[in-house]
Amino acid sequence: MKILSYAVLSVLILSQSVMADDKIAAEKLLKSKLNAAITVLQKKNAALQVKSNEIDEIMSPMFDFSLMAKLTLGRKYWPKLTTQNKEKFTELFTELLKSSYLQKLTLYTNEKIMYKSPILSKKKIQIPTYLISLDKKTSILYKLYKSENDWKIYDIEIQGVSLIRSYRSQFIQILQTGTIEDLLLKLENSVANQ
Repeated sequence: MKILSYAVLSVLILSQSVMADDKIAAEKLLKSKLNAAITVLQKKNAALQVKSNEIDEIMSPMFDFSLMAKLTLGRKYWPKLTTQNKEKFTELFTELLKSSYLQKLTLYTNEKIMYKSPILSKKKIQIPTYLISLDKKTSILYKLYKSENDWKIYDIEIQGVSLIRSYRSQFIQILQTGTIEDLLLKLENSVANQ
């Protein structure tokens, strides 16, 4: 009986150690990417488009755009799409997200990022951060999961508002009264106007 107790205790200790390592790895990756993006933003003589391209190269590999696209349509609408429509929606949604994220980053004016301790939640990691300017503190919660290769962002909450839920409510409104083609057309127009 003692041997079984020691075995169970050893497994629990080992799993706690792995979880702590996961939290550290996810936080380290996010910090390194955000610090690299801030370094680009602080370049005084670089053109805005050059900065945007560099930030895209730094940050995009951290996002799982395909999963994010799937999550925005949810279980009700995603399975109903044809393979071609899934690809088209994912492509347009990715462009919309990148454009939106890059626009927000370009508003950077020497704010500081404060990190709180990562939170493990069902094999996923949430990393609470705060963007601190002179008169404002904006909370940003990065939600990550472990992919085959590395940690990937699947959602971001800004001031408690999830990007996925926000887009989902917009898209579902369109799909309740229209078709996927209507949604794709609206996305094409949004991407073209950014």
